[in-house]
Amino acid sequence: MRLGVIGYGRRIQNILAEIGKIDPRCRVVAINDIRNGEIKQQMGDRAEDIAFFDSPEAMAEEAELDGILIGTRCSRHAEMALRVLPKGIPLFLEKPVATNEQDLLRLKQGVESSATEVVVSFPLRAAPLLKLVKEIVDSGKIGTVEHVQAVNNVPYGGVYYHHWYRDEQETGGLFLQKATHDFDYINYLLGLQPTMVCAMTSKQVFKGNKTAGLKCAECDEREICPDSTVHIRKLPHETPAGEYCCFAVDTGNEDSGSALIRYETGMHAVYTQNFYARRKAASRGARLLGYKGTLEFDFYANAIKVYMHHSPRVETYELTEEAGHFGGDAVLARNFIEVMKGKAKSSAPLDAGLLSAWMCLKARESARTNTFQPILWPGGVRAHDSGEGKGHA
Repeated sequence: MRLGVIGYGRRIQNILAEIGKIDPRCRVVAINDIRNGEIKQQMGDRAEDIAFFDSPEAMAEEAELDGILIGTRCSRHAEMALRVLPKGIPLFLEKPVATNEQDLLRLKQGVESSATEVVVSFPLRAAPLLKLVKEIVDSGKIGTVEHVQAVNNVPYGGVYYHHWYRDEQETGGLFLQKATHDFDYINYLLGLQPTMVCAMTSKQVFKGNKTAGLKCAECDEREICPDSTVHIRKLPHETPAGEYCCFAVDTGNEDSGSALIRYETGMHAVYTQNFYARRKAASRGARLLGYKGTLEFDFYANAIKVYMHHSPRVETYELTEEAGHFGGDAVLARNFIEVMKGKAKSSAPLDAGLLSAWMCLKARESARTNTFQPILWPGGVRAHDSGEGKGHA
């Protein structure tokens, strides 16, 4: 498979590594990036077999590609996707699929006139742990799920304040950065249509009066501040340390947020995320409650428990394999290879990405305006279901 990359960043390089493990014959033959020169220099001799292009259109037209991967900064995901979707080349698209309403609606319109198969980077729905959760839920063991309590306490939250992620114009806020994954897996597990959301955000910790643009290395408190990159580099974080002070006046992004989501049956889910939990306080998962039982799972523990309500029994499932994004990256990489070969449909389709991003945008608007927000497309059309393997919105 001949691969072209738009935005050759760290995240896409991780996905490319997973693809290479599964099928070493898949190789990058073309790159379009604003840092083309820098990337050539970093690659050294490896760059000799790669063509570098100044535009995504030129790359898609000239490089004879089997697949395209988009890993630009978040604010450009929708734009880049729209520029290559008409080519009909299978596409791997990083999340969030858009960071504002205008881009999201443009992307939705573009998808409706395209037959291109798209795999959205939703590794949580693809993770082996969640696949097992889905299997148990669908079996009816706990009855119909009537309530969801989901949580994401992020132990590496500093990345959203030290790095370029601190710019809300790039991220769109942290619902779009994190909750887009969680909203998607909740939708996937329930198989129900979300109809309403209300949300609230807070910024209680990562704020302060330090000078705008201050870097940790230049701060007179760098040796005593627990979030100084001087100390973060000594911790086993998966995300590399950044540069900027997270207690400066120009630090963006909320540092906690919560949402209530109503679904078409009348049941609701509650979701909350936090960005200053650390170490063993990390938690990502949910409790799903039915009449017959309660299922809880945690990605960090890689475990599931099922509590039966009407018998003295608790079932425990533990998965032993661990990999990038709880094993979901490898599953998505394999799916993308099969999509490129024409042997499979996307297991994380673009309609799921559109719905999740729309929910995040509505949650952001709810938090901003203190209002309930209906999850409807303009014109009052109900947002499309996001089941696995379904077509475009």
